[in-house]
Amino acid sequence: MNKEALIALGLTPEQADKVIEGYGTTIPKSRFDDVNNAKKQLETDIASRDKQLVELKKVDAAGLQAQIEKLQGENATAKQEYESKLKDTQLSSAIKLALTGKVHDADIAISQIDKKTIELDAEGKVIKGLDEQLKTLQESKPFLFVPEGKQTIKGVIPATPGKEKEVNAEGDYGKQIAEERSKGNEGLVEAQKTYFD
Repeated sequence: MNKEALIALGLTPEQADKVIEGYGTTIPKSRFDDVNNAKKQLETDIASRDKQLVELKKVDAAGLQAQIEKLQGENATAKQEYESKLKDTQLSSAIKLALTGKVHDADIAISQIDKKTIELDAEGKVIKGLDEQLKTLQESKPFLFVPEGKQTIKGVIPATPGKEKEVNAEGDYGKQIAEERSKGNEGLVEAQKTYFD
């Protein structure tokens, strides 16, 4: 309150001067509430920060650093293992593709090959190191490899005594049965007797 407000309340000018002299000018309640609320907010913020500082003091910085370094090491190891497995898979696939039609069992042949000496190109094809190993392997273990050239099995078609019709050795048995069937059931029975006697 100021002097004019005190006079408006009914005090004399001398009395108003004495009140102001004793108490000074008053602050409006809204301003007081604003300052008081700001003070309370600051006290709450300081308490919250003090609590955060206490929690941070509990944290073991050296332990966290060690854990971070451990995780970085594990990640680096996992990455190396992944890249190694990926390279091995690509190498095995390229060797299998190169061995297709040359060996009986590609997995057994691959187990006999030193993959470290084999090089692949950008497209994943074998460019170096396989041919030399295959020559050595073919000399030491020829049973792994498919023989080159056309293989024919020689033999004789066994005689079929008592048959009235000649059986076609080329496998036209089904065709002959179909022709007999077109003649009717009697022809089918006749054909079956002929071939199965």
